[in-house]
Amino acid sequence: MYVEELSQHVGQEVLIQGWLFNKRSSGKVRFVIVRDGTGWVQGVVTPAADEETFELAERLPQESSLRLWGVVRADARAPGGFELDVRRIQPIHIPKEPFPIGLKEHGVGFLMDHRHLWIRMGKQVPLLRIRDAVLWAIRDFFKRRGFVATETPILVGTSVEGTTTLFPLDYFGRQAFLSQSGQLYLEATCLALGKVYWIGPVFRAEKSKTRRHLTEFWMAEAEVAFLEHEGNLTLQEELVRHIVEAVVAERARELAQLKRDPEVLLAQVREPFARVTYAEAVEIVNAHGVEMSYGDDFGAPAEDALSAHFGRPVFVERFPAKIKPFYMKRAPDDPQVALCADLIAPEGYGEIIGGSQRVDTEEELLAQLEEYGLPREPYEWYIDLRRWGSVPHSGFGLGVERTVAWIAGTRHIRETIPFPRLLDRLYP
Repeated sequence: MYVEELSQHVGQEVLIQGWLFNKRSSGKVRFVIVRDGTGWVQGVVTPAADEETFELAERLPQESSLRLWGVVRADARAPGGFELDVRRIQPIHIPKEPFPIGLKEHGVGFLMDHRHLWIRMGKQVPLLRIRDAVLWAIRDFFKRRGFVATETPILVGTSVEGTTTLFPLDYFGRQAFLSQSGQLYLEATCLALGKVYWIGPVFRAEKSKTRRHLTEFWMAEAEVAFLEHEGNLTLQEELVRHIVEAVVAERARELAQLKRDPEVLLAQVREPFARVTYAEAVEIVNAHGVEMSYGDDFGAPAEDALSAHFGRPVFVERFPAKIKPFYMKRAPDDPQVALCADLIAPEGYGEIIGGSQRVDTEEELLAQLEEYGLPREPYEWYIDLRRWGSVPHSGFGLGVERTVAWIAGTRHIRETIPFPRLLDRLYP
């Protein structure tokens, strides 16, 4: 039996297998809180249990693994709303040393050094379960809409988001890089399969120490043939709304554990998302007291100002082409701006999606490669896509960890991935 199933077995004796999270005593009654990965349950141990079980409830240290038999009883005061009247405890493994992470405050550095153990603790478990729900919601959304799941390589020979953030490595005597994005390859597969997506790790060598940055993170990327800029924004909005609704429906308990009000989330996505041009966004940011000039990229203070202004997700579109990557199609009415958009999450969680309509003619692509000073040779295969059967097409990438942080209401992105990789963090 799993803790999450206890509501179905009130009055019945069940077996829970898990780990001792905490314990306390009150007179002749001993309380053990056991976790099993799906939740926590309090076991009530009285002298009515056998003598060994009563003694174990006092002696077992934190994180002992055990089997616990007891009768399920509904109790609104108990964690999760149910308790076990314990009949028997059987230890599986009793640690010889105290568990390093107690139920007191610890410094961030200490917790990160012990991330392999920290993920067992109170806040981390619901966070990672919400991450699971986000990933399943993404897959479900694309599956329902006829997208084909495909893969893109992690080892690549070309840049997508700029050469300054690439991780180089030796590939049998040649230089290769860890992928920044699967987008270029998804453009190839969408011209074969129509609608494609992938979810996987990407790598950015950004020397950033902000709460919104990781050097290794997960992206959900999609690419669609015959889709133009407006349709691309609609698709992104529908995806984000689906994710939020799915997590609220499936992880209500975890949101409650994190004190995250689901009605706030639903209200943020219920109405159509706001849309502004980059030029309009710069004016709004400055009006909120954050200095920003036309041509600057958005930093965290600017994104926070937009979040505060709209209170719901907002698309910032039509960026100056010179601050965006080479593959973005220029607006036909103004070649100085790109047909692209960033989606800024509410409550100061920053950009969660970047997307654009892609360049779809060989002439445009060659001109933009030259404009950006990029060599033609590594992109010959990418240019080929414009030589045979090119069509208007668009796509986007959603940052999984930033999306989880927003939905779960946690401020630092490092807690939304099991083992974060940061500028100064490669262990464990």
